[in-house]
Amino acid sequence: MPNVVTRFAPSPTGFLHIGGARTALFNLLYARNTGGKFILRIEDTDQERSTPEAVRAILDGMTWLGITWDEGPHFQMERMELYRKEAERLLRDGKAYRCVCTKEELDARREEMAARKEKPRYDGRCRDLASGATEGKPSVLRFKTPRAGQTVVRDLLRGDVVYENAELDDLVFLRTDGSPTYNFVVVVDDASMGITHVLRGDDHLNNTPKQILLYEALGYPLPRFGHFPLIHGMEGGKLSKRQDDVSVTAYREKGFLPEAMVNYLVRLGWGHGDQEIFSMVEMQDLFSLEHVGKSPSKFNLDKLLHLNAYYIKMAEPSLLANLLVPFLAKRGIDTKPSPWLTAAVRTLLERSRTLEEMAESAEYYFRPKPAEPSVASKFLTPEIAPVLREIADAFSVLEDFKAEREDALKAVVERRGGNLKVHQPIRVALTGGTASPGLFEVMEILGRDEVVRRLRSAAGRIGA
Repeated sequence: MPNVVTRFAPSPTGFLHIGGARTALFNLLYARNTGGKFILRIEDTDQERSTPEAVRAILDGMTWLGITWDEGPHFQMERMELYRKEAERLLRDGKAYRCVCTKEELDARREEMAARKEKPRYDGRCRDLASGATEGKPSVLRFKTPRAGQTVVRDLLRGDVVYENAELDDLVFLRTDGSPTYNFVVVVDDASMGITHVLRGDDHLNNTPKQILLYEALGYPLPRFGHFPLIHGMEGGKLSKRQDDVSVTAYREKGFLPEAMVNYLVRLGWGHGDQEIFSMVEMQDLFSLEHVGKSPSKFNLDKLLHLNAYYIKMAEPSLLANLLVPFLAKRGIDTKPSPWLTAAVRTLLERSRTLEEMAESAEYYFRPKPAEPSVASKFLTPEIAPVLREIADAFSVLEDFKAEREDALKAVVERRGGNLKVHQPIRVALTGGTASPGLFEVMEILGRDEVVRRLRSAAGRIGA
C-alpha cells in the first residue's frame, strides 16, 4: 500500500463549518495514524463568492483547533493552466465534445423532460456533431459519459454503491469562459497531488461516480473513497444556520476551548470503546475508519458544554486568565493578565462552562453588581443593615485580613446571639447574587478595603 495522502479542500465562501472542521480532523487523524501526509487545498474557482476574508477564517479556524497540514495551502486559481491542458487532452482523445446549446434551449428541454416525468438531464444532441458545426460558436466542453454499464463506488465506510451510467449526465467540465467546474478540477487536483484517500461528507457521494469516470478517462490511478455521514442539528436534519451555530468561529467567540471542540468533533461519528476524553495524541494513535459510525451524528450543545467545562476545570489558570481578557473587554472591563486575575480565575473554574460564562461570573470582582430586587428584598433586609455595618467595622481594623477575617466575623455573630445567618447577605452585598465561589475566597480576591466598602454600601442602600 502506498503512503497515505489525505486532503481537506474547502471553498472559501464563508466561515469554517463545523462539518468541514470534522472532515478536516478525520483526514488529519487518518494521515497521522497511518504515517501519511495531510494536504490543505483551497478550492477558490468560484471567484464571485470566494474572498480573502473567508480564506483567513478557514486557516484561522483550523489553526485554532490544532488541525495542522503538511503541505499547502494550494489554491486552485493558481493551477488554471493545468486544468486547461487536461481539458484539451480529453477533447483531443475523443472523450469530450463541444456543446453549443444555449441556456434557453437547455432550460426548455429540461422543462419538457419534467413534464414527461423524466429525470432532467442533457439529451446529448451535440455529442456527435462534427467539429466544423461548433466552430466559432460559444461552447462548453462536456464529458462523454458512457451510456451503458455501471460505475461502482467502493466506499470504505458504506461498501459498494452502484450507479447506472445511463442515469449520469454528460457533465460540463469547462464553461464558455474557459473556467473549469468542480468535478473536473477536484479530479485533476487529487491525482496531481497524489491523494490516495478521498475522505469527505456523504453529500459528495453522488459526485463520486462522475469523478471515477473522469479518473478513468484521464488515465489517473483511482484513490480510495470514504463518505462520512453528515452531522445533524439539534432539531434534527442537516445542520442549519437558522437553528444552529454552524461555524467554528461562533464557538470560539462564545468561549469554547479548542481542545474541547476537537474532542467533541472527533466523537461526532467516531469512538473508541467507552472513552470520552481524548488528547490529540490519543486521537492520532487510536483513529481508524473502521470505527467511524454509519449513521448521522446529532450535534448536542449540552454535551459540548459539559466537555468544555471539563477542559476549563483542567486548564492552567494562568492560561485561562490570558484567554479571559478579551471576554472581559466585551463587557467593558479593561484589564490585563496578572497574578491577581489568575487567582480570580482559580475561584471560577468549577462553575464555568465557557469563557463567556466565566467573564460574566468575574464581573463582580471588577465592579459592584447590584442584586436583583427579589434577591435584595430577601437577604438585604432592614434587620441585616446594622449587622453589615458592624462586620465592615470589624474588618476595617484587621491588619492581616486573610488570617483574621473568619474570627472577626464569628465574633460579630456571637455578639448578636450566635444564631444569625449572615453568609448569604454578605455574599449578596459583595457579588450581587446568591451563587459564587466560597465566601472567603471572594473576600480574598476583593481585598479588605473593597469588602468593607461594599458591605457599607449595601447597608446604606438598605437604609435609603
